[in-house]
Amino acid sequence: GERMCAKLSLEKYGHEFLFVTGYSAECRAFYHMRDEHGVPCGYDLIWKGCEITTGAQREHRYDILCKQAKEKGLDNDVKFYLDFFKYGCPPHGGFGIGLDRITMILFNLGIKDAMFIFRGPDRLNP
Repeated sequence: GERMCAKLSLEKYGHEFLFVTGYSAECRAFYHMRDEHGVPCGYDLIWKGCEITTGAQREHRYDILCKQAKEKGLDNDVKFYLDFFKYGCPPHGGFGIGLDRITMILFNLGIKDAMFIFRGPDRLNP
């Protein structure tokens, strides 16, 4: 899907970069803030058909955060995390960037060659 969307973006708009937004809440983490329609306030950035970063505004309101964790069946598993928000937290956001993926695309490598120490389904420890 990412490659098809990137191809369409390049053909239609002439851009290699594509921001994907409007994911359903089921596809995103419980700690992503949602808008008034329940859609997470986040994005994926696709470059040349590969997701290179994911970001979102995080939920900072304790009651809503607890509700969203419970919806995903995680309320007991993430209690330690939820406790950080009990006494207030400012609005915040974040993103994670895949430097290995960027290196892979920049130098036209396979992911194993772009990483310092490869970790995959058959190799989880260095």
